[in-house]
Amino acid sequence: MRSHEAGALHAEGYGGPPLYLPHPSDVMELLPQLWARTVGRDDEGRLAVGGIDVVTLAERHGTAAYILDEEDFRARAAGFRDGFGAAFAGLGGADVYYAGKAFLCTTVARWVAEEGLGLDVCTGGELAVARRAGFPAERIAFHGNNKTVDELRDALEYGVGRIVVDSFHEIDRVVALAAELGVRAPVMVRVTVGVEAHTHEFIATGHEDQKFGFSLAGGQAMEAVRSLLEHPDTVELLGLHSHIGSQIFDTGGFEAAVRRLVGLHAQVEAERGVSMPEMDLGGGYGIAYTSQHTPLPVDVLADAMADIVGRELKALGNGDLTSAPRISIEPGRAIVGPSTFTLYEVGTVKRVGLGGSHSRTYVSVDGGMSDNVRPALYEADYSCTLANRTSDAEPVLARVVGRHCESGDIVVLDEYLPGDVGPGDLIAVPGTGAYCRSLSSQYNHTPRPPVVAVREGESRVVVRRETIDDLLALDVADA
Repeated sequence: MRSHEAGALHAEGYGGPPLYLPHPSDVMELLPQLWARTVGRDDEGRLAVGGIDVVTLAERHGTAAYILDEEDFRARAAGFRDGFGAAFAGLGGADVYYAGKAFLCTTVARWVAEEGLGLDVCTGGELAVARRAGFPAERIAFHGNNKTVDELRDALEYGVGRIVVDSFHEIDRVVALAAELGVRAPVMVRVTVGVEAHTHEFIATGHEDQKFGFSLAGGQAMEAVRSLLEHPDTVELLGLHSHIGSQIFDTGGFEAAVRRLVGLHAQVEAERGVSMPEMDLGGGYGIAYTSQHTPLPVDVLADAMADIVGRELKALGNGDLTSAPRISIEPGRAIVGPSTFTLYEVGTVKRVGLGGSHSRTYVSVDGGMSDNVRPALYEADYSCTLANRTSDAEPVLARVVGRHCESGDIVVLDEYLPGDVGPGDLIAVPGTGAYCRSLSSQYNHTPRPPVVAVREGESRVVVRRETIDDLLALDVADA
């Protein structure tokens, strides 16, 4: 569901801007929670990141382009590593797994390894990137509800640290492949804990009616554990895994999830005499896309999660918390999401009457749903700013739209921009590091933008821009 409806254009007329978007006193102001830590404005009002202004970046790398702040990325990764490490020091420790699905390339995989995090992959392609980067196999978790036999074989041959099994068919495949290869497969059981996360229905994953995991309430999770324990020569059962959703801003949903997961952990130990050494609580922590979003600081989040785990373990009579299972968390978009903004150039501007004295300014940019499908996919909200200059013009309510042949090709639904915005101006949209390049497409045969990493006055391409030749290379002309 949308977090607001006021900004939509309904049949009865204009509904006004969303409640979280008041008329700005300074339309050029940057809200710090929306931007990477080295982003600011220079003396000429130009947006700058890592010591380079966006006009220079546009001249060097073109637009549209994803601009990735390396310093910010590394600092967020280290913050999760250190914050959860400290909070769980008396509870068996904690590991942090970076979400490859949010954004992954060889360079980013190397950063993740250098910062001491694990890596969560869910396809053979993501695993191939990890292998190309030389990512330590023992720190890789392989997710996915329908892994192929070839993908599982590659994972076992590379020696990944955990395979998160998601179905009984997959258990059979893992057991057979481990026997064939003469290895013990390290596995975790993904448990559907029956928790409704307060997020969009398309990214909630802990409730019963969805494709992931083994149902706890239906008994399938315990049945999966029993099935795996029947194969001690080919399977090493590491523990249980759950994930209740994405873009979550509080720890309330984790209360019930941890209680149920810890209960199942204790049931396995009581029934089978097996003390599993690990437990993965997932994550999906939210980030700020607009001023309505208020993510928790990492240390507060880590302390709250540690408190939940400690209380649930004590409630089951486990007084010696140093023997608790080692906890893993998966921050999801929270590391890479805020570290990146997308830089666009304005092509056309239209002012459209909405009835009476109301109007809307449509600002068309040289990208759109091919580089950020999230607004079209599940009505995600974004913010933006004029990036190449300062302006004293009166703010106008604008809708930033893309260049594709869809009326739903919206980049930013509602935002105030200076009234003199025009062709040739640069627009920057923050919070696009996660699920934008990963979900990108070549719709309308549009080559995908590059990813440009910036640090200490230098920029370098980590994923190059696609070209028309790239598009044509897959087109078998003489078939």
